[in-house]
Amino acid sequence: MTVGENIKKLGFGLMRLPMKDGAVDIELIKRMVDEFEGHGFSYYDTSPVYGGGLSEATFKTAVSDRYPREKFHIATKLPMWTINSPEEVEPKFEASLKALGVDYVDFYLIHGLSTVVSDRFPNSYLDKADRFGVWDFLKKIKADGRAKHIGFSYHSSAEDLDAILTAHPEVEFVQLQINYVDWEDSVIQSRKCYEVARKHGVGVTVMEPCKGGTLVEVRSDVRAIMEQANPNASLASWAIRFAASNDGIITVLSGMGNMEQMCDNVSCMDNFKPLDDGEREVLAKVVDKLADVDTICCTGCRYCTDGCPMSIRIPDIFSMYNNEVIYEGKGDGRRRFANHIKTNTDPAECIECGQCEAACPQHLPIIESLKLAGGRLRA
Repeated sequence: MTVGENIKKLGFGLMRLPMKDGAVDIELIKRMVDEFEGHGFSYYDTSPVYGGGLSEATFKTAVSDRYPREKFHIATKLPMWTINSPEEVEPKFEASLKALGVDYVDFYLIHGLSTVVSDRFPNSYLDKADRFGVWDFLKKIKADGRAKHIGFSYHSSAEDLDAILTAHPEVEFVQLQINYVDWEDSVIQSRKCYEVARKHGVGVTVMEPCKGGTLVEVRSDVRAIMEQANPNASLASWAIRFAASNDGIITVLSGMGNMEQMCDNVSCMDNFKPLDDGEREVLAKVVDKLADVDTICCTGCRYCTDGCPMSIRIPDIFSMYNNEVIYEGKGDGRRRFANHIKTNTDPAECIECGQCEAACPQHLPIIESLKLAGGRLRA
């Protein structure tokens, strides 16, 4: 039996929180939660670092203060870059329990477990987890009931994932980036990582099914392929159903930012039906067409901005550039860019230190992409 197999396959990702007047729009989130819960969905995904550090507290206000404990499943994480000694691990976990307003979490993850060296830590996060005794800590909180299931989110190769799961059979699930564009991508390796997880019999929670929104905001010729196949299906529904159609999926996380997105996601997943062969052929055509669209595949996670010495708002620049490309120069990317650099750092001021590329889960060539974006947006 796969962990969490009875959980409905749409999860509420609380990473990119809707804002109003510079603060989290908590009343909107409450209404979205009510819609979500009203259709029997129950999985929420948080982290101490999501939403500018407000994700867990937002969950408490919108969910755990308002619903019985049996009505929801909550996942949170141990961000490896926020701990500097073994003694900090347990207090970090306890702080999450307090912030969430719960006595236990259903799913606890090592956040962003990676074998890639980054500026935030001179060795890999895997090395840090080993030296700080994080694996033993996970086993301890599962044994004492403070975590029902233990696992990690992951952004590296399938080969390394295989080695980690071989070394740690206590792992019950992994969180992987799965979407129809990255399925065969040689860097993200969605399919290969998924197959490794299934080989080890662990469940999979899916992140970035819409690739940070880039699979929703597509060029008109790409959109037309899906709309011709099914004019009643949203672009987001194609992406979410693709991810959910694989065996062993616990849930597919969607970072819904407004009620329209919530209602759309709920409607396509309330009575979920896996993709059929014809629909898979449609997405194969979409992937081929997307290969001709020169966008920057940034998901907006903002890990790159944390340590930028020039405070460049990298995802915002990439969003403006993608707007120009997707709408073939008819969007508002250039106008947004002109206004942006009046009060924010111009990407031309990048000193090419490389910290952003070390922190990027997508392994994007950020330095060169900033030059490309700046050039296009100034033209």
